[in-house]
Amino acid sequence: MSLARNIDLLRRLPRLDGLRFAESARSARSRSPLVEVTGFGSNPGNLRMFSFVPNQLQEPRALVVVLHGCGQTAADYDLGAGWSTLARHYGFALLMPEQKISNNSNGCFNWFVPADARRDRGEARSIRQMIARMATEHGIDAHRVFVTGLSAGGAMTSVMLATYPEVFSGGAIIAGLPYGVASNVREALDGMFHSSARPDRELGDLVRNASDHRGPWPRISVWHGSADRTVNPGNADEIVKQWLNLHQLPPAPMSETTVDGYPRQIWWNEDGDTIVESYTITDMAHGTPIGIADNDERYGMRGAFLIEAGISSSYHIAKFFGLTDWIRAPATAQEAVAKTAAEKAAKPVAKVGTRAVAKPSTAPPMGIAPMPMPDLAKVLWPLAVQKPSAKPKRRKWRAIDVGAVITRALTAAGLINK
Repeated sequence: MSLARNIDLLRRLPRLDGLRFAESARSARSRSPLVEVTGFGSNPGNLRMFSFVPNQLQEPRALVVVLHGCGQTAADYDLGAGWSTLARHYGFALLMPEQKISNNSNGCFNWFVPADARRDRGEARSIRQMIARMATEHGIDAHRVFVTGLSAGGAMTSVMLATYPEVFSGGAIIAGLPYGVASNVREALDGMFHSSARPDRELGDLVRNASDHRGPWPRISVWHGSADRTVNPGNADEIVKQWLNLHQLPPAPMSETTVDGYPRQIWWNEDGDTIVESYTITDMAHGTPIGIADNDERYGMRGAFLIEAGISSSYHIAKFFGLTDWIRAPATAQEAVAKTAAEKAAKPVAKVGTRAVAKPSTAPPMGIAPMPMPDLAKVLWPLAVQKPSAKPKRRKWRAIDVGAVITRALTAAGLINK
């Protein structure tokens, strides 16, 4: 590849303004529940470790490792893709490594540098040490560790799955590249923008040669926008080929369906378990697709490389990992009282005359879906109790003093005094 071509490709990569990046990072961290963890090992890759562990964890306990893309921080990607909201909702632990600008000027994980992309070396080893810390501290089940990432984080996901395949039960790669296709900047750029086709066996051997592991191999979910001009969509096909070869599955999909309007290809094993799946997000550019999930919740919000596409990739990936069947146990009375008190204390207060009144917020917190307003007819007009009957009876309404109900509610909330 010519020098002029390399320069042209480099111009298309995101560039970070140091001051603006630092301000954005501080703002995101102030709104994200991620907590920084130190002392997790020798950390040869010089990465930062952030985690989130909800109060309730499903059993056996699971861990999802999430790797951000270029120009993002752990908190940025968490707020945008909604992973901590998912973790709280479905009760799994979350680990989000973060790159330092001192390691890569664009904040990208160094997935193409041999010193960082091989087993027990550099950044790959640092992430492995973080996983070990989480597993020991939070009792994570060894068979329920998963990894996902976007762009450079997606390529680094390929690195982790290839170099430590025994650690992960599954992975999800969004707008990433297959493992082993680059060992320097030139090859990385060429792979990103051109995605040369390779034989299936050659791609599989790149992973087989990355460790002494010989199976079983992690399950894989692949996501890519068809209009991606930063990482060529052909890379999704190469990733699928790489893992089909490892799992000894045929090239042709065993099933093709549509999910939220987008094509999904599926391969399964002899037991009927989905082993490889691939989503093509039609007409989407480079980024993580977000949208309303199957449970009518929104996880994350639009931002840089976080694209409203009408499909929640984070939710579907968590579902692919087998994490969305868990139902959180009801909070105890003590926890409910503590939560109410904390929420009340967190509300800003505006003075109206001599009485303090809670000032309503006009926007939901970052990364959290707005809650729908309750149906007031159902709240203020409860149904009369009916005796069981073979035929449904007409509803009987019991009139109440709406003004008195509202007054009692405001009094109980401490907003007015009797």
